[in-house]
Amino acid sequence: MPKMQVALVGATLLLAGVGFSTMATASRTCRGVEASGCAIGVASWYGEDFDGQQTASGEVFDADSLTAAHPSLPFQTRLKVTNLANGRSVVVRVNDRGPANGRLIDLSEAAAERLGMKSRGFARVELRLQ
Repeated sequence: MPKMQVALVGATLLLAGVGFSTMATASRTCRGVEASGCAIGVASWYGEDFDGQQTASGEVFDADSLTAAHPSLPFQTRLKVTNLANGRSVVVRVNDRGPANGRLIDLSEAAAERLGMKSRGFARVELRLQ
């Protein structure tokens, strides 16, 4: 194997190791939003099909606003949501209840767009209380 290939492989492994180390540290410190102010899990999004419908907080859902559904956090709680795949973040406000099926949070369409997860439909995210 030429020296250049060995160097590139070594650099790739080094960077991958740093990424895994950082993720492991984040997982150890994120023990649930209520317990540590931080959580890691899967986010999904909901949008136009729910536009105009009443949320659990009583306000009308707007797919273009930066809002979210969380199963237990108080309404109006602000969360910084970071897409762990690309590092993009957005601050959302909890105004609804959900999600189901083991996901951590459901985001509005606008929040999903800012996080770069709209086309895939879901992403692994970190939540932090703001």
